[in-house]
Amino acid sequence: MEYFHLILIWLFWIGIFIVFYTYLGYGILLYVLVKVKELFKKPISIGLPEPLPEVTLFIAAYNEEDIVASKMENSHALAYPTDKLKIVWVTDGSNDRTNELLKQYPEVTVLFQPQRKGKTAALNRGIQYITTPYVIFTDANTMLNKEAVHEIIRQFSNPEVGCVAGEKRVETNTAQGATAGEGIYWKYESALKALDYRLYSAVGAAGELFAVRTELFEQMPSDTLLDDFILSLRIAQKGYKIAYCKEAYATETASLNMKEEEKRKIRIAAGGLQSVWRLRNLFNIFRYGMLSFQFVSHRVLRWTITPVMLFLLIPYNISLLWRVYLYIFTTFTSCILYNGLCRLYDGTEKCSKQVVFYPLLLLFHEYKCDKRFFLFSWK
Repeated sequence: MEYFHLILIWLFWIGIFIVFYTYLGYGILLYVLVKVKELFKKPISIGLPEPLPEVTLFIAAYNEEDIVASKMENSHALAYPTDKLKIVWVTDGSNDRTNELLKQYPEVTVLFQPQRKGKTAALNRGIQYITTPYVIFTDANTMLNKEAVHEIIRQFSNPEVGCVAGEKRVETNTAQGATAGEGIYWKYESALKALDYRLYSAVGAAGELFAVRTELFEQMPSDTLLDDFILSLRIAQKGYKIAYCKEAYATETASLNMKEEEKRKIRIAAGGLQSVWRLRNLFNIFRYGMLSFQFVSHRVLRWTITPVMLFLLIPYNISLLWRVYLYIFTTFTSCILYNGLCRLYDGTEKCSKQVVFYPLLLLFHEYKCDKRFFLFSWK
């Protein structure tokens, strides 16, 4: 019995450490490592290449008739020479007025086929028609800042950079209380990405806005769930860096309701596990060095071990309550931690204000992710 109790104590504190390191500790360590590095090697400012290269704005869309006009207005407002900026829409499977509306823009290249095979298949097919040295991927429902293209191309002046990840910004309002915490999460995530790049390389890119050297694009399996993450990390595996550019940003509205947000989170959870498996070569720290460390710390833990530990910490803690008063305190602080994480990741403003409810909500969220992503992610 004593031996079993000791095992529970060790598992509990290991779980606490893993959760802390995943959500806060890695950020703290990253900040310290960056400051130490920059004591010896100052960041180098880079300028725009002369002359400016041609670049393609690549938009994969499905039934986006409501957003075509806004997206095209935003694209025309970009501060980049019009003769250097190509615009390509891939609208495979769309059966609304998307293609009809795009006919109003003769400067746009529309690639369409009746069959809808998913976004990854659209990227794989569309890239064959790209002739510019750089391609910028963006979603139809995200709007770019005016200087986005300039700032992305500036990063490519560094020959070590093979991919540029833009910043994702989320607009929220009181009517979107179900996801009010999403904006806070992305601010923290953006800070981590910036520190990752200052240390060595960002770990992945968000599909709302990222760019690659066209020659480095690698065809992906059509069932890939996180195409942006897989594509960017494949480029990093080739020895290039993923630059993080906060001066280039894409803005989108938060999920409208909890049901929509649940679907998005389940897809990301499933895609996360699938990505970890397909990028498993990155565990070889002798080959990939710092990139392996960043990959495990920033992504692998968050998508694999930590959700399990979040689920197990409360029963571990309850099993120890009868013996050590310290765990009474940690039970209380765990509830506060879960409360904060729920607000940060789920933004559940409409939920009960009782602190005890938030751990249950987060555990339910993790359970739903665990239950669904194991069914189809390990391919």
